[in-house]
Amino acid sequence: MTLPEQPAPYRPSAPADNPWHWRLEDASGAEVALSGPDAEEYADQAFPSQGDAESWIGEIWSELADLGVAQVTLFEVDREVYGPMSLSA
Repeated sequence: MTLPEQPAPYRPSAPADNPWHWRLEDASGAEVALSGPDAEEYADQAFPSQGDAESWIGEIWSELADLGVAQVTLFEVDREVYGPMSLSA
């Protein structure tokens, strides 16, 4: 009996695996460029589903607002899904 090939224990996700992402914007709609650890933690996030992306923004929106993000727009790959959505309380 031959067993099927096992998947690698880790592989970086491809854009097709995580097509959902938020564009972080200032009040004028320009993209906010975060740097350093903030960029790694917030700006470069991608998600496998719309629900995952929406849950994430619901948990960290106030932290983004503290970093100067005024609004966000949701994308699936390069298709704008909705936004801008304000992060003001």
